[in-house]
Amino acid sequence: MDLTLSPEDEAFRDEVRRFLDETLGEDLREAGRKTGGVFSDFAAGLRWHKILARRGWSAPTWPKEYGGTGWSATQRYIFSRECTAVDAPRIFSMGIRMVGPVIMKFGTPEQKAKYLPAIVSGESVFCQGYSEPGSGSDLASLKTRAVRDGDDYVINGTKIWTTGAHVANRMFCLVRTSTEGKPQDGISFVLIDSMDTPGLTVKPILTLAGDHEVNQVFFDNVRTPVANRIGPENAGWTVAKYLLEFERGGDAYTPNLHARLDDVRRIAREEAADGAGRLADDPGFARRLAETELAIEALEMIELRVLSDLSKGLNPGAVSSQMKIRGSETLQALDHLGVEALAWYAGPFEPEARDLGHNEPTVTPDYGITAMPLYLNNRASTIYAGSNEIQRNIIAKAVLRL
Repeated sequence: MDLTLSPEDEAFRDEVRRFLDETLGEDLREAGRKTGGVFSDFAAGLRWHKILARRGWSAPTWPKEYGGTGWSATQRYIFSRECTAVDAPRIFSMGIRMVGPVIMKFGTPEQKAKYLPAIVSGESVFCQGYSEPGSGSDLASLKTRAVRDGDDYVINGTKIWTTGAHVANRMFCLVRTSTEGKPQDGISFVLIDSMDTPGLTVKPILTLAGDHEVNQVFFDNVRTPVANRIGPENAGWTVAKYLLEFERGGDAYTPNLHARLDDVRRIAREEAADGAGRLADDPGFARRLAETELAIEALEMIELRVLSDLSKGLNPGAVSSQMKIRGSETLQALDHLGVEALAWYAGPFEPEARDLGHNEPTVTPDYGITAMPLYLNNRASTIYAGSNEIQRNIIAKAVLRL
C-alpha cells in the first residue's frame, strides 16, 4: 500500500490546517484536551459541529447528495488526524456516524428529507436506545415493547447505558413489535422525535470517573408515529446489524490512538512520581510502548483499507469487528501505560479539573488530568458496540466459517 500523499492530498491537508488555525479557538482546544470520556464537553462539541457545518465539513463520511463532503478515504483520514493533532473537541456524533447512514439506506424519501439535513446542521442530536438490563450483547433478547395504536406505536420498557440521552433531543431505538418466531424476527427500528415526549424519563448514571455520560431511559406509554419506523415492521434486526457495522468500523481509530500515544510519552518523559526516575528511561516500559506503537501502525493499515471500501459504497462487514477488537484493546493498553507512568498522581479524584475554564491548582499535573478518567471510562470500550467476545464470534462465523 502506497501511503505517500498525492499533491492534491497535500493541498487538502494544508487547507484543513489553515481552517483549524483560523476557527479552532483556545476554548474549543481546551475542551478537546480535557476530554476524559467518549465525547467532549457537549456545548463545546455542538458549537464545533456547527462551525464545521457552515464550512460543509460536519459529515465527512457522507456523500454530497445528503449534505456530506464526498471526501475520499484519504481525505477523511487526513481530516481526522489533523483535528486530533490540534485538540479539536470530540463531537457527539451518533447522528452522523450511526443513524444517518441507516436512514440513507433504509429510509423513505420523506424521512431522508426530514432527518438528514438536521443531522448535518447539528439541529438534530440523536442518542441510541439499544441496550437493556439483561440484554446487552444479547441484543435480540430485548423486551421493550411497541404496540401499534392507530398511526402510533405505544412504547413501554427501559433502555440502559444510553450515552448522551441527557443532552440529545432525539433517539433511535430498537423495540419489540412481535413475539412470534425467532427473537430477531420481532424487532423494529423506530425514531423518537423528542426526548421531551410524554412518558419518557431519563435518569443519570455516573461513571467511576465522576462523569455523566450514560443514562437509563424509561418508557411509560411513549408514543411515536408509525411513520418514524425505519424499514419494514419486524425487520429492525437487519437495520440494526447494518448500523453496528458503522458503529464498529465507520470511524478512524488510529488518529485518537496516535494522540494518546503522544500523551503517554509526555507523561513518561516528565513524571517521576515514584522518585525512582522517569519511565521513559526504563527499557521495559520503552519496549511495551514501542510494541503498542507497532500495534497502532498495524491497525492503521486495516483501517485505511476499510475507509477505502467505505468510500466505494461497500460495507466494512466482519473487518469492522477486527478493527473494533484491535482498536479497543490497544486503547486500553495505552491507558494502562499512562496510569503507570503517572504513578500515584493518577489517584486523586479531581473531576472538576476537567471543567472548562477551571484554573485552580490541582494535585495531578495538567498533562495527566485525563489519564485516570480515560483509563476508567475506556474499560467499557471492549464491551460497548458489541463486546469483543461477540466480535470474535462474528469473525469465526463470517470469516473462518466455524
